[in-house]
Amino acid sequence: MQRENFFNLHDLSQGIQRTLTEGLKTRVFPGDQAMVSIVKIEPGHKGKLHTHSEEQWGVLLQGSGTRFQGGEEIEVKEGDFWRTPGNIEHTFQAGPEGATVFDVFAPPRDEYRKAGSGFGGAESD
Repeated sequence: MQRENFFNLHDLSQGIQRTLTEGLKTRVFPGDQAMVSIVKIEPGHKGKLHTHSEEQWGVLLQGSGTRFQGGEEIEVKEGDFWRTPGNIEHTFQAGPEGATVFDVFAPPRDEYRKAGSGFGGAESD
């Protein structure tokens, strides 16, 4: 068995640590063809509007929030999931209890292969 390929959502010591912006932290798990990012968002905090070329899928594991994508604002609840095609402007804002989002990127995002900060890609204010 290859234990290096097994992870736990709740083990905060696992993954590549990144601070995306104030109130948003992620743990990244890169693979050969796809990448997983577990994003914890503090109550009411919002990411920067940004784009990147990789396709992204997200699922809201805990909490609530608003997904801003392609000029729309869509309220989401636990269990909702979405697809963001490459080069579509997007971000997320957590509801009053915060949010945990499970993101999958394909192909993996090069800038997320190392610890650091920021969203990478093209960011807007």
